[in-house]
Amino acid sequence: MNLIPIDDPQDPRVAAYLDIRERDLVGRHGRFVAEGKVVLDLLLSTGRFAAESALILENRLAGLQAALRKAPSDFPVYVAAGEVMDRIAGFHMHRGILAIGIRGDPAPAEVLVEALPQHALVVVLVGISNHDNIGAIFRNAAAFGADAVLLDQTCCDPLYRKAIRVSVGAALKVPFASFDDSGTFIATLDRLGFSQFALSPRGNVDIRAAERSARLALYLGTEGEGLPTDMLAQLHTVRIGMAEGFDSLNVAAASAIALHHFSKARAG
Repeated sequence: MNLIPIDDPQDPRVAAYLDIRERDLVGRHGRFVAEGKVVLDLLLSTGRFAAESALILENRLAGLQAALRKAPSDFPVYVAAGEVMDRIAGFHMHRGILAIGIRGDPAPAEVLVEALPQHALVVVLVGISNHDNIGAIFRNAAAFGADAVLLDQTCCDPLYRKAIRVSVGAALKVPFASFDDSGTFIATLDRLGFSQFALSPRGNVDIRAAERSARLALYLGTEGEGLPTDMLAQLHTVRIGMAEGFDSLNVAAASAIALHHFSKARAG
């Protein structure tokens, strides 16, 4: 294991970790930050994204031996005391576990869906701009076996540090890609044999009565406004029945209910 002690917060070898919160806002030029033990383990084991280095609080190192052995032998593991690590990050790092991942070149959503199996469940997100919701939806997608998450250009970044953390690393595990034009993307999914259900409080069919086909795309929109009217007009709409006088759920909670239902439903 390539352990490298760091005692100077300005050491150029840990420059990628400096002032994490500020750089969350301005971007990292093709890199992202993974935070926490479970997320580090997924980054090193799934192979979807390359890992560049790790920065570990010295008293957390012993508990990370199994995860770090999944990295190449020359993988840099920077080790720092608490005060030094806090000064590097710019705030108190109580978890004490960080890593830098490489985004790579993202494939268009059309390429991803072309490669999906004949029995596939995908989540399509439109206008989801809250990182907590993005992270929670990815966690639900992983929990209920979704094959991919597809995002329109107005959604926030699944590889934003908070989104990865809330997803408990699922954003590093579930394949995802972005699409530009929703009309074209709907046509692509139709051509590939996907049934397409849009979740809406005013959906035509109660979700409990909705049956999935072998290939299903489930659309979720932003809270409040929901999915655009013109998109709803192109899709089958389903609703989650709830108590009289109340018709909405947090989008992440709604995704869990819908994914649970369709993951259990018999594929046609």
